[in-house]
Amino acid sequence: MRENVIKNKSFAFAVRIVRLYQFLCEQKKEFVLSKQLLRCGTSVGAMVREAEHAETKNDFKHKMGIAQKEINEAIYWLELLTETEYLNKEQFESINADAVEILKIITSIIKTTKTSINN
Repeated sequence: MRENVIKNKSFAFAVRIVRLYQFLCEQKKEFVLSKQLLRCGTSVGAMVREAEHAETKNDFKHKMGIAQKEINEAIYWLELLTETEYLNKEQFESINADAVEILKIITSIIKTTKTSINN
């Protein structure tokens, strides 16, 4: 059985998001923005897991589309936390690189699935 790269990367990203949330609450006393990031950052992996057991290719594409929206939202909150100085540039660049990589993988999966559906 092949390794499921997006499943592994989205789970590892969720773990990083949970740890970042803990840091932001405990060290920075920031509770509102970090909660938004926690929700979307962890839901990416959850949607990837749901897509794993999709009933149809269209259902799979739909669930991956939601995962794509969630990772894009996570990038927004990371950018906002950086601009408001809750995260420094180094912290942002590290986790944002993971988010952008996940976004690219999901986008590629969706494109491939659309092609598969249309053939």
